[in-house]
Amino acid sequence: MTTYAAPAVRPRRAVHIVTWTGQVLLGLFFITVSAPKYLPGFEAPASFGEAGLGTWFIWFVGACELAGGVGLLIPRLSGAAAIGLVGLMTGATVMNLFVLPGAASNAYLSGALLVVFVLIARVRASYTRALVGSLGR
Repeated sequence: MTTYAAPAVRPRRAVHIVTWTGQVLLGLFFITVSAPKYLPGFEAPASFGEAGLGTWFIWFVGACELAGGVGLLIPRLSGAAAIGLVGLMTGATVMNLFVLPGAASNAYLSGALLVVFVLIARVRASYTRALVGSLGR
């Protein structure tokens, strides 16, 4: 019987592949969820009105989602986009827990995405350092 040893995958390469796969999926997701906020028929959830948040806030969140989604797809911007999405998900988690009535269950998703974006920002820290370094020139 002949045995075959599978080639070892370097851990760094596996992390790189998994991170890019996640970035593409999350980037496309955030681009997709931001688009309807700018369509004429979009209505903000009633809970936003109850919390005193207007259409401007929906547009602001949509712009942040769109910028983060596009940024995740561009290698040079991916680390910075992940950091921005950490901020967005922190705000979403706080809003879901303390501001929007009846939205506490949504905090699980926004909290999980917060952790994922922290991990992406950590893996893409070299891209962020390079971006910041290029701005100082």
